[in-house]
Amino acid sequence: MASIKGLYGGRKPVFSCEIYPPKKEAEFTDINSKLQDLKDIGPDFISVTYGAGGSNAGKALEIASYAKNTCGLEVLSHITSVGFDRKRLEEGLLAFRKNNIENVLALRGDRPKTMTDEEFDRRDFIHASDMASFITKEYPDFTVAGACYPEKHFEAPDLESDADNLKIKADAGCSFFISQLFFDNDTFLKMLERIKKRKIDIPVSAGIMPITSAKMLGNTVTLSGTSVPKALSDIIAKYGDDPESMKEAGISYAVKQAENLLKEGVDGIHLYIMNKPWLAKQIFESIR
Repeated sequence: MASIKGLYGGRKPVFSCEIYPPKKEAEFTDINSKLQDLKDIGPDFISVTYGAGGSNAGKALEIASYAKNTCGLEVLSHITSVGFDRKRLEEGLLAFRKNNIENVLALRGDRPKTMTDEEFDRRDFIHASDMASFITKEYPDFTVAGACYPEKHFEAPDLESDADNLKIKADAGCSFFISQLFFDNDTFLKMLERIKKRKIDIPVSAGIMPITSAKMLGNTVTLSGTSVPKALSDIIAKYGDDPESMKEAGISYAVKQAENLLKEGVDGIHLYIMNKPWLAKQIFESIR
């Protein structure tokens, strides 16, 4: 077992990417081969999502365990305060420990459609920071990471309040942050300035999603609320009806994003690859 925290602070930035449990059972047949592909690519770690409202939670552990114990990949497993009460969290952490997984990303998570107002209001962990604090105190062998939002969390009233919440997360025990995706590097760098202003001294990986189709951008903006700079809008306008050119241009945009951030000395690059290892291979080979 190893703490991902120890990967930061060296001579090179940390490269990582995200994998999620497929929604359809039939799609699980090739997830192991994708993990083997990632092993060959060699990211410093991968994150495995828990699923909205805890969907496919059991499969998430199965995927994380295969990645860790069969492929030898370091794993960061997502957990959500919406998806876990105290009892289920403790059971989950024991299952992680049994599978040699000791790194978790504490998130609030999306409210399940089936969750009543009463269930939502009386959950054990109201915020991700509450869960991070509990894990840090009760299960100190786990390393806890947190999420940060270059354009602020959608529920935060403003950027400064959002940065104050990051201070709470850091004080609760988060050892590093991974950012929500963004397309304008200035938003990320300004967030780092707000973090520094609050004397939050933990590493931050920049979350980048390569946009390989016009439809993908529409879905991404709808779900995340991320703003789209003119440079990316122009790419969509020019190549949106040409799938192959759009894919090449979208990857090139992501590579330039990463290269510019590396010149700024960022701690790490975290790719949202939509379960496409070839994306990680192409981008990491370009920026390494």
